[in-house]
Amino acid sequence: MMKKSFLSLLAVVLLIGTAAYNPIKDETDELEEIFRQINTEVLSNGKAYETLGQACKTIGHRLTGSSNGKKAEEYAHALLKSYGFSDVKYQPFQVEAWSRDTVTLAIAPRKSDNFRDVEVVSLAMTPVEAKVTSEIVDVGNGLEGDFQAVKDKLSGKIALVNIGLLAPIKGPRNLHRSEKTALAMQYGAVGVIFVNTVKGNVLLTGTASVTGSLIEIPAVCVSLESGMELRAWLSQEPNLVAMIDMKNFSRMIKARNVIATLKGSSKRHQDEKIVIGGHLDSWDLAHGALDNGIGSFSILDIARTFQALKLKPKRTIEFVMFMGEEEGLLGSKAMIEKLNKSNAINKVAFMFNLDMANNANGFNTSGRDEMVPLFTRFGQVIQKVEPSYKNTVINQAGLHSDHQTFMLEGIPTASPIGSIAPEAIGCYHANCDKFDLIKKDEINNTVRYTAMMLYAMANAEEIPAKKMDYYSTRDFFIKQNLRKELELGREWKWGASE
Repeated sequence: MMKKSFLSLLAVVLLIGTAAYNPIKDETDELEEIFRQINTEVLSNGKAYETLGQACKTIGHRLTGSSNGKKAEEYAHALLKSYGFSDVKYQPFQVEAWSRDTVTLAIAPRKSDNFRDVEVVSLAMTPVEAKVTSEIVDVGNGLEGDFQAVKDKLSGKIALVNIGLLAPIKGPRNLHRSEKTALAMQYGAVGVIFVNTVKGNVLLTGTASVTGSLIEIPAVCVSLESGMELRAWLSQEPNLVAMIDMKNFSRMIKARNVIATLKGSSKRHQDEKIVIGGHLDSWDLAHGALDNGIGSFSILDIARTFQALKLKPKRTIEFVMFMGEEEGLLGSKAMIEKLNKSNAINKVAFMFNLDMANNANGFNTSGRDEMVPLFTRFGQVIQKVEPSYKNTVINQAGLHSDHQTFMLEGIPTASPIGSIAPEAIGCYHANCDKFDLIKKDEINNTVRYTAMMLYAMANAEEIPAKKMDYYSTRDFFIKQNLRKELELGREWKWGASE
């Protein structure tokens, strides 16, 4: 009788003990408490809005290789030091710096000297000097099929191409302006006139080079309104001639990524590194508040938040301000090159990229299916702290920002997703990208939710997505339908038959 009672009591004790030990529940409770601290800190003391405003006012644009770019590097370095980071360093790299000088675009009917000037800006990495006069060939949206349709007409001519996609179309996704320029050169064009797809006489810049090096033909951009007038004129006089006359500057200089390191607290995990990066550089037509002030200055404030709360993540975190992204992901490529040379590439377990990340309400897991359940689960904890958080998780891989460099090494990446007001997104790369586009509550949403997700990832027992090997990475890009884009960008490092 005594023995039976003792065994029954022991069974009850074991049952209670087993029920009490629930690693998922314990993890959730711990995360919820930390998330509440992060939430309070950012909403009460967030500095992203103020520091971005100060940088826009005192520095202006942050073009790589310019004196402004150097000031921006120093500003970020000093800010991170002031937040209490003892390990803040510059990571220098050589870059071919490009800056604009003069450009004109004039249009006239063939065999006429009555040229009409059109307001225009140069795209980056265009020639130091170029002057071409030739007939215009309209290539529409500039997808490969559009170039194929005019392949017998384009050689020796100037291509007229939309930056975005005008009129609804089904089929391939849009191409980057540099890829459209590469196609134009492939089909023999001697110049490119890009038409912006945003209303309001907005002029847009950006790199026209897929490699980061100077291209051989001039590429310029006109406003949507100018493009519409030009096309109406072409419909009346099909043999219009364009004259592009440009001068630019180019020289080799040194630029610097800025990196602050928070050492991991766990012996088991501290050799695993999470990189959270965004590009600090911007184009020179305005302040670069949207692209990429909202991303880079959010990261700076996430770093401040970790230090203010004395958070001690298990994994090592590197907060990175990349330079040279706009000219061809130059800063992130320099970082990967150094990691490969030092055999430290395998220590990078995950990469968060913040490029124009605003008003975050979820995350994109960049095509890595394994990460969706984890982001969803961490998002549910965020919702306990802030029920308005939507916990949207999408899983679509894309290119043309610093995460691409890490993806090419097989490293899993993610980015916060949210929203940007239409009047703001129209200023992307444009002469209206100024601080008045930024809203404090929206940049704070990016800071607090990304800080929460970063902390959760840095403390997860395991990160489900692992670094892929050479051939698995190839297969990943094929599955994601990104091979053609990488080939156009000369980033396909596998053979043509692979």
